[in-house]
Amino acid sequence: MFKRSISWALTVIVLLVLVGLACNFGGGEEPTATSQPDITEPTEESEVTETTEPTPEAILTDTPESEASNVVSSLDDIENAVIQIVAEGSFVDPEIGQQLNAAGSGSGFIIDEEGLAVTNNHVVTGAALLRVYVSGKSEPVNARVLGVSECSDLAVIDLEGGDYPYLDWHDGPISTGLDVFAAGFPLGDPQFTLTKGIIAKEEGDGETWWASIDRVLMHDAIINPGNSGGPLVNSEGKIVGVNYGVYNENQYMAISRDEALGILEKLSENQDVTSIGVNGSAVYDDAGITGIWVSSVESGSPADRAGVREGDIITKLEGLVLATDGTMADYCDILRSHTA
Repeated sequence: MFKRSISWALTVIVLLVLVGLACNFGGGEEPTATSQPDITEPTEESEVTETTEPTPEAILTDTPESEASNVVSSLDDIENAVIQIVAEGSFVDPEIGQQLNAAGSGSGFIIDEEGLAVTNNHVVTGAALLRVYVSGKSEPVNARVLGVSECSDLAVIDLEGGDYPYLDWHDGPISTGLDVFAAGFPLGDPQFTLTKGIIAKEEGDGETWWASIDRVLMHDAIINPGNSGGPLVNSEGKIVGVNYGVYNENQYMAISRDEALGILEKLSENQDVTSIGVNGSAVYDDAGITGIWVSSVESGSPADRAGVREGDIITKLEGLVLATDGTMADYCDILRSHTA
């Protein structure tokens, strides 16, 4: 269902050099990244040390909510902490094989008053410039990427300035039937939108052609291109998940809070998680060639240092042929094996 095909002649590279890159992941330090057009279809992690899973409060603030005036406390006010991100850079479109200089847009949300914000990896990785539009500000705010996770499609960025309104995390169970709201800026429109739905499934299939996610929330609050990276919240405006894709016409996908929290903690500390610095997607052609199509590369990342360029296809990693099932699963399993 998630396979992407390309009909023109492919430039194929077998990046055995990335075996060495992957080996550099062990020990905690991982690569960097930063772009891509609005994708929520993309419509345009990793993980573990032996610790208990972080709680929502651990990542956001040490200040009790009653004393933290910048915490958004109702659904009516979440627009103040939801941002539109315009990412400018160059990428290669796998459908047409053409390098483009483009500005794409996505959404995100602020998680502390100093300006830490969450979005999708596919929104920011490879961008040369990020411009962030914040409610109440007449001019865009500059931002820099702190950390990304290719496989979990998450990124943390740092906005210039401070004293921002921010969202808190839902701290209860996330169950089927829970009322949820998808917030963001679809289709590049500067006007904020909010749609309503329910959680349809607590653990959906997260193996797609652009990510490999363990805990995916399936919901029916409508999202469109440009909603990528925006929050999925409950009726009190508390974060339940991070919207990142469309499953089908009536089902939409969000990265669950329980999947995101531990990863975001690392990303906010300038660590990359299951990443080599590319914005990639699984592709195949009519001749049966499969791999990870690289649409953009983060400057200075392990992939960049290995000579990976926009338009390349990573066909093998550690001797394993990639994306034979049309997903990122095998690629991400290898990256995760070096961070466990």
